[in-house]
Amino acid sequence: MKVTVTGSLGNISRILIEKLAAHGHEVKVITSNAERAKEISELNATPLVGSVEDYAFVKESFAGSDAVYLMIPPNFASTDLKQYIRTVGEQYANAIKETGVKFTVNLSSIGAHLENGLGPTGSNYFVEQKLNELQDVNVLHLRPGMFLTNFYGAIPMIKYQNMLGNNFSGTVNLPLTHPKDIADAAFKAIHELLFSGKQVQYIVSDEKNGFEVTQALADAAGKSGVNWMEFSDEQLTGALTQNGFSEQMAKVYMVEIGQALRDGSFMEDYNLSKSRYAGGTTLQDFSKEFAMAYQYSN
Repeated sequence: MKVTVTGSLGNISRILIEKLAAHGHEVKVITSNAERAKEISELNATPLVGSVEDYAFVKESFAGSDAVYLMIPPNFASTDLKQYIRTVGEQYANAIKETGVKFTVNLSSIGAHLENGLGPTGSNYFVEQKLNELQDVNVLHLRPGMFLTNFYGAIPMIKYQNMLGNNFSGTVNLPLTHPKDIADAAFKAIHELLFSGKQVQYIVSDEKNGFEVTQALADAAGKSGVNWMEFSDEQLTGALTQNGFSEQMAKVYMVEIGQALRDGSFMEDYNLSKSRYAGGTTLQDFSKEFAMAYQYSN
């Protein structure tokens, strides 16, 4: 089967590419970085170098494929990330329509049930709807929770400040997902092609609150006296921009997601749909990976 994969060699796409190629699928991989081409070829896939904002390139990349895996890569230079997501997502949908692709696995997110959701969720809703409008195309929307691997970014905070925190209370439950579980779900869907129509699948491996996450990661690091700290939105924005985030990235991907967790909107549909989720890597499982990363960090 011929498959086009977006996302270059990201945490999800790399695993997906390896699995698809190992099972004999003919894989094309979209990447914006020409330096990735050799590495993609070494995975027995065909690199396609270009921008997902270039419609002609996207359309050509999808042509001849039986299935596509869609994800919208972050754009650190964008001054309007929400519009960027909508624009790229709509172009994906148009390219699928024009090239006759019949199966689509779309990386969305928890919260994408809300038309005007905070953070990227409202834009993900828009993209889901555009894909759902396609006639005679089978679409599976994967809605993961918060990536466990993002906690690697908290290693300096734990190591040097004895804390972990965000702009919500430590009592707030977090849906947790490992990227490899998303890759496994995407592979299964594309390899077996058992989905039809328009479907949603939640990919959540664990659910813990901030206090529980703090304790698990501190224990894994062998660090005592680590506490959860609740920041204000302004404090979190300031800390993120000081650490290299653009104001847009901080607002859309961190601050507004925290607000949605605080008001409960982020998880309301997931809480009603827990029978429709899959995963495998719990926080306890991930803590072993975290311990190794912590050990070798500066």
